[in-house]
Amino acid sequence: MRISGRSLRRMVLAACALAGMLSPAIAAGPASIEPVEISARPINQFHIGHDDRKFGPLEFVGGLEMTSPSRDFGALSAFRFLKPGGDFIGVADTGFWFFGTVTHDADKRPSGIQNFRMQQMVDQSGQPIERKWEVDAEGLAVKDGIATVGFERNQRVAQFRIDPDKMKAPFKELDYLVPARELRQNRGFETVTHANPYGQHEGGLVVVSEKSLDKAGNIYAAIIEGPNKGVFTVKRNGDFDITDGAFLPDGDLLLLERSFSMAGGVKMRLRRIYGESVEKGAVADGPVLLEADMGYQIDNMEGLDVWTRDDGAQMVSLMSDDNHSILQRNLYLEFILHED
Repeated sequence: MRISGRSLRRMVLAACALAGMLSPAIAAGPASIEPVEISARPINQFHIGHDDRKFGPLEFVGGLEMTSPSRDFGALSAFRFLKPGGDFIGVADTGFWFFGTVTHDADKRPSGIQNFRMQQMVDQSGQPIERKWEVDAEGLAVKDGIATVGFERNQRVAQFRIDPDKMKAPFKELDYLVPARELRQNRGFETVTHANPYGQHEGGLVVVSEKSLDKAGNIYAAIIEGPNKGVFTVKRNGDFDITDGAFLPDGDLLLLERSFSMAGGVKMRLRRIYGESVEKGAVADGPVLLEADMGYQIDNMEGLDVWTRDDGAQMVSLMSDDNHSILQRNLYLEFILHED
């Protein structure tokens, strides 16, 4: 039976997302910051072939499809802005840090990526870590010059001092409270984020696993800092898994979710979790804001951050992980989140 190119891409994309392992061997050599050439093709339509820009409370601003001749570029798992909508830091699940800057045009649409650099993660002696299972970085939070990273396989939450010129080994590992036996090997903490500094958790760290389920089928999570530390769960809604999240200014938790199947390919979803349900012993839940399939400009969406634009707009930025597959893409997307 003849398989169309679109169907083949769907099948392979779903398989790649499921496996999450189609990445090249980590490059050998010293762990120095290496400039990476990035080409960025503008994306002007989120719904392919349609000019609509409003999708529920979200308004599509624009996006970029990023490519590079560098063999290390890709597998972008999580990112956070160091300057709102501009300079960013991120982690790749192949064990790399990455840094860069999103540029915008006169209409405030993303126009390119500048000054992109990558550096391999290192051990305590400063040597590059070659074993991927030790540096499968998936989640990232940033505060006061400290990067907190969630790792899968060798499950841990570790903290690093941010130095864009030379990232070093972690200086601390944190107690993530969820019993280690409950964390599935490749379904660990994909969300690492700081709560609202003025809310009940006083800016403490919150971690949410991708798909480590309790007996009720809900997703393990924990508040691991602040005055109300403890384990909670997030209600699993359909066949979606959690890939990232960030707190909104009002205290709600915005989660990025992903689903995939051989038949339907990859889907993405944004869900707004009520902030008051994020507490010890609770089952946190909230409404879906956006759902998109492969009729939209999406891929294996894994990274999310929220920020405030200079005109006061509440922004949501997303990034995809291409698994180093020629059939997948590294995307950057921007939306305005309207509250009315």
